[in-house]
Amino acid sequence: MQIPVFVQTVFLLTLSNIFMTFAWYGHLKGLQSKPWWIAALISWGIALFEYMLQVPANRIGYTEMSLAQLKILQEAITLTVFVPFAIFFMGQPFKLDYVWAALCLVGAVYFIFRS
Repeated sequence: MQIPVFVQTVFLLTLSNIFMTFAWYGHLKGLQSKPWWIAALISWGIALFEYMLQVPANRIGYTEMSLAQLKILQEAITLTVFVPFAIFFMGQPFKLDYVWAALCLVGAVYFIFRS
């Protein structure tokens, strides 16, 4: 059974975004007492795994989606990953603004995929 390109792309981009989010923001919680360059090196190490998933995701997705569709899809996935990360890992309070941002991204996804 062949997994649809869209499903493969979303799956890989979601995993990629999990690594990306930890690389970009995870150091703010656990490495505050370390010099910035240590946090940067650790973040680069995490980002390597992000790129190992993101590059194939975009190559697979580009076989059936446009560049703009891939970008908007990635941004929607980023918010989907970021909000739980902010709330559960970073201990940030839930904000109604997350809902409004998500609705804007749903609109962006609709407009970019409607053709």
